[in-house]
Amino acid sequence: MPSFFTRLAALLAAAVLAGPVAAQDARWVQIEAQRDLEDALERAALIDARLGNVSGFRLTSNWYAISIGPFESEIDAFTVRRQLRAEGAIPADAFISTGSDYGERIFPVDGSMPEPEAPVEAPVAEAPEPEPEVAPVVTEPAPEPEETLREAQASERLLDRDDRADLQTALQWYGFYTLAIDAAFGPGTRRAMAEWQEDRGYEPTGVLTTRQRAELMDGYRAELAALGMETVRDEVAGISIDLPLAMVEFDRHETPFAHYGARDDSGVRVLLISQEGTPATLFGLYEIMQTLEIVPLEGERERRQNSFLLTGQNDTLRSHTVAQYRNGAVKGWTLIWTPEHDEQMERVLPMMEDSFATLPGALPASAGQASMVPPRELLSGLSVRRPAFSRSGFYIDATGTVLTTAESVAECSRVTIDEAYNARVISRDDSLGLAVLEPETPLVPLAFAQFDDREAPLGAEVTVSGFSYADVMFQPVLTFGRVEDVQGLSGEEGVLRLSADVREGDRGGPVFGPNGAVIGLLTGHAQDGNRQLPEGVNFAVDSRAILEFLNGADVAGATLREDVVVPAATLTRIAPDLTVLVSCWN
Repeated sequence: MPSFFTRLAALLAAAVLAGPVAAQDARWVQIEAQRDLEDALERAALIDARLGNVSGFRLTSNWYAISIGPFESEIDAFTVRRQLRAEGAIPADAFISTGSDYGERIFPVDGSMPEPEAPVEAPVAEAPEPEPEVAPVVTEPAPEPEETLREAQASERLLDRDDRADLQTALQWYGFYTLAIDAAFGPGTRRAMAEWQEDRGYEPTGVLTTRQRAELMDGYRAELAALGMETVRDEVAGISIDLPLAMVEFDRHETPFAHYGARDDSGVRVLLISQEGTPATLFGLYEIMQTLEIVPLEGERERRQNSFLLTGQNDTLRSHTVAQYRNGAVKGWTLIWTPEHDEQMERVLPMMEDSFATLPGALPASAGQASMVPPRELLSGLSVRRPAFSRSGFYIDATGTVLTTAESVAECSRVTIDEAYNARVISRDDSLGLAVLEPETPLVPLAFAQFDDREAPLGAEVTVSGFSYADVMFQPVLTFGRVEDVQGLSGEEGVLRLSADVREGDRGGPVFGPNGAVIGLLTGHAQDGNRQLPEGVNFAVDSRAILEFLNGADVAGATLREDVVVPAATLTRIAPDLTVLVSCWN
């Protein structure tokens, strides 16, 4: 029995020459040429099963070309050739052809169904007695049969460039396609189509049928409609961006945000960030945003030279924030959503990122109505996350290591420095009441403590630096006092008794001596049974006990040279630079 290809060759040998099949501007990727027709058909079938979109043509030289295409432009054809050559899927000498020398198409061959036989006329008979009328049975129309691979390839060839680009966009939306939208169906697009088919339970041929293309595009358009993605030009904030307007709607401007609240309790919100300022404004916003409840603690934190990224997630909330400083303004956006929208927002985020653009202008300091709630509870109408309590601490080296009281970090699920930087406890001594913190990301403080390793003189004037009012004020307070004794009330060593009117938030702060060196760490009131000590009596761990503790913890502590004196004006300037707010979160 003759082979399939032999029989097909015989059929084609009798065909009429079809002439050139490609439009003048169409291009093909010609893979190879075969001298024998049967060999050409066999090779075309093998390559088509692997790559798809393969055609074969008789050349004017009577050889047979095997090509992929057609493509609407030379750029499309070049892109496909480059991808296939990079993957080793086609020979290195494959080239771009205009198809000008392509004659009769030899592959694929469209089969034809035989004409139905003419019905045989039945003899005329007398009409039977009419039967009683019966209501017709209504049946659902049978679904159209699915296309074969050949038919799917043929219908795919009829798609124009926009149709192909739309299919790639839809595949990208669903996460199957990750390359550029180039309207060229190369290996990447074929893989994406096969993965989509497999995900939907279809045979993964890598070529979508007409029905499958309609299913893909209908689902994509339905999801777009459910989100209502539209470009918003907020002229007041100076920002243009695509937003899911079926889920959010504009509420108000209140520096530094343009608020887009949830529509119909959608669980999705957007903040457009806009504020006149400097790079310092950007970095200040980076720290402030991390105190907001809309930025959960678990997530990515990345601060660059002129931009930052914040992500957060917990059991009930997700958020994604990006901001940048450019041309005298800080601009960006925050997307906030609840977990049930994870899949939708995974698709919305890239659209917002790609569409974000800055316009002239920014929100001034007076934009909108300022909130009447104290800023420590709200920022521009947003709830601020609060620590369980806050104390003071101070930098002891150039990488941001902090010394504070052991009480400040006891039983805390999370410890922060200046409410922006997570820190871990690397050493602690409850008997002394000291703890050393290491920031998770190394910091570069403007100043760090220089200790005095000599005994503090009795009666010496001291300066205590601390956050007396915890997190109500953004700068530490300087409190002045005197050394009353160099031991505890019961003769304990390593303790300084001070006369100073300090507050609870000052605990953990540095105590500076007359020469500007640190002579101790404030621990506050001592507990003495049921006795109430006089107002102003406070205690500190002296510098020699601190240095011994640090040495045992393998942490370096710098000492001030004996012949150096830090002027009062200089001390007033550097004390706030090395004093930090230590917060305990639960």
